[in-house]
Amino acid sequence: MANKLEHEKSPYLLQHANNPVEWFPWGDEAFQKAKKEDKPIFLSIGYSTCHWCHVMERESFENKEITSLMNKYFVNIKVDREERPDVDKVYMNAVQMMAGSGGWPLSVFLTPDLKPFYGGTYFPPKDGYGRPGFPTLLERIHEVWLNEKENVLHSGNELINALQHSHPVDTKDSHIDDVILKRTYHQIAAGYDPKFSGFGNGPKFPRPVVLNFLFRYYHRTKENEALSMALTTLMAMASGGMYDHLGGGFHRYSVDAQWRVPHFEKMLYDQAQLVDSYLDAFQITHDNFFAQVAIETLDYVLRDMRSPEGGFYSAEDADSADAETSLHKIEGAFYVWTKSEIEKHLTPQEAKVFCHFYGVEESGNALSDPQHEFNGKNILYSPFTMEQTAQHLSISIEEAVQLLNSAKEKLFKLRNQRPRPSCDDKILAGWNGLMIGALARASNILQRKDYAAAASTAAEFILKKLYRSEEKKLFRRYRDGETKYEAHLDDYAFVVSGLLELYEASGELRWIQFAIELTNTMISLFWDSAEGGFYDTAGKDSSVLVRMKEAYDGAEPAGNSIAVMNLIRLYQLTNNSLFKEYAEKTLRYFSSMLLQSPQVMPLLMCAVDLFLSPPEHVILVTGTNKESVDRFRAAIARHYLPNLTTVLLNEHTHSFVEEHLPFTKQMKMIHGKTTLFYCKNYSCNLPTTSLEDFGQQLLEE
Repeated sequence: MANKLEHEKSPYLLQHANNPVEWFPWGDEAFQKAKKEDKPIFLSIGYSTCHWCHVMERESFENKEITSLMNKYFVNIKVDREERPDVDKVYMNAVQMMAGSGGWPLSVFLTPDLKPFYGGTYFPPKDGYGRPGFPTLLERIHEVWLNEKENVLHSGNELINALQHSHPVDTKDSHIDDVILKRTYHQIAAGYDPKFSGFGNGPKFPRPVVLNFLFRYYHRTKENEALSMALTTLMAMASGGMYDHLGGGFHRYSVDAQWRVPHFEKMLYDQAQLVDSYLDAFQITHDNFFAQVAIETLDYVLRDMRSPEGGFYSAEDADSADAETSLHKIEGAFYVWTKSEIEKHLTPQEAKVFCHFYGVEESGNALSDPQHEFNGKNILYSPFTMEQTAQHLSISIEEAVQLLNSAKEKLFKLRNQRPRPSCDDKILAGWNGLMIGALARASNILQRKDYAAAASTAAEFILKKLYRSEEKKLFRRYRDGETKYEAHLDDYAFVVSGLLELYEASGELRWIQFAIELTNTMISLFWDSAEGGFYDTAGKDSSVLVRMKEAYDGAEPAGNSIAVMNLIRLYQLTNNSLFKEYAEKTLRYFSSMLLQSPQVMPLLMCAVDLFLSPPEHVILVTGTNKESVDRFRAAIARHYLPNLTTVLLNEHTHSFVEEHLPFTKQMKMIHGKTTLFYCKNYSCNLPTTSLEDFGQQLLEE
């Protein structure tokens, strides 16, 4: 018998629709039942590609003895954190306050009026190691509810009150200068792992926002150590097991310090942000290694994560059925190899090159395997260079490359015959915004017109499926023909960021106009007129008890960080001082926190860098010669210029550009040729029609 989740669209909720748990989706039906029956709520939050969510489902939510306790004592609600990050953030913060840490699955017990009083993450099905199992916990929570209800209610009230007042601000003496950038750099550098690269110990997360900051800091200061930390981290990630060496793209994180053993899920937002980081590295170094990683990652996204309608899916699971036994799903089953399997399907020479280059061992090569899922299996990583592999096997580098490519092609085709990890095919506005931006940048930097086309198609998808023009409102999620949930701050900010990149890459006026429209709606919905900064939500849903302001650039950037970047960029594109004022007020709102712990919001620190830098423009004045424009775009894209705004001035855009940037009114083509004006702080160099002259102007800066 299906439960109340059977009519939902979320792949995660549908995974639980046939559990014996009497699950409800988040909503009034469940809330009213809890009040009427005077029962606490058990709230379980996760997402479809979450490994430990699957484990807890198998162990507890499909166990009839455990689920009978859940159904008898509680009203049970299941939430997809990717559909409802507003709900997730409130209760994640509550659990972090109670337990000191959080994660998914998030397991929280609430009063009938939705106030949390106890919570944690994964609970095992049996008592052990000094911890209660889930059934013991259910019985204990029930007893406390019956016998100590007043204490429970008081605890819930206190916790919500603490959450509502958890971000005090003092902006009276706030001052924004480059001293805070230096402090941010030193705090980030203090956490660097000089042995294996990355930051902290295992598990290691990519956190591209840190790399964004390091590249910008290098650009500002020429601090070589900042560049070195970022580049070695990117090289280690792409050489390690976290990277899919056959299919492209990055897994979620590494469970060990050496980047060897990944958690195998693949998230759209990781692909988008990491592509940006590898593009930055390529622009700075001109090393094709970084370009190739970006290409392989984008090609993976276009191949495996794009819907027929042009939007991008959210994620691929870590778990899949074992190819040999087709039994229950195992983490990484789609990606790992035995040495005998490799040798069976390759020629002897191909196998020798492949096994050496990717560290394949007879007994398996997993460094860390607490669940014993990788016994005898190999996770591909790259411990040797191509030159070292060729030397080891006494063959030429050219022959080694040819054999490796042949082996990879064969094994990629073989892997595609295995049971695939499930795909979470819901399409989220914000994550699509990040991918649109990555594709648009890559189209110029890598000279790939297909990337530009994919970015434009995805932006069209958002316009058609996730935007209501009459209300000028964005929606968060589309799946299976259904558009649902009003968008949050991060959706607006991420989509605008993508549109700005698409405008600069294409010169199409409609994308900057759409970005401005969305930004104005964002300000009206989320701006805190009392203290400054943007709320994460519009505050219209009474079931979300706390209106949060995210203050951490984590796996995903905080909405405020991206919003400030957008506002400064829009100011430089439109000369609308209101955009700059909103940006400055937001920076001041967070300034007291940033002075104490600037490393928690490295992308907001990138916004500080942009805010403190003089405006920098390239104006391309052109006629109908698109080929000439493309040559200039390619020349600009060869350089890492993070503060540069590129504007196309032609017959279609001149009225908009000249209205907003009056200093462009006198700019004309020279001898009918595409002409470039390089301007810094509204002072422009002599115009040029020569790519060489432009390069020389940059060198002189």
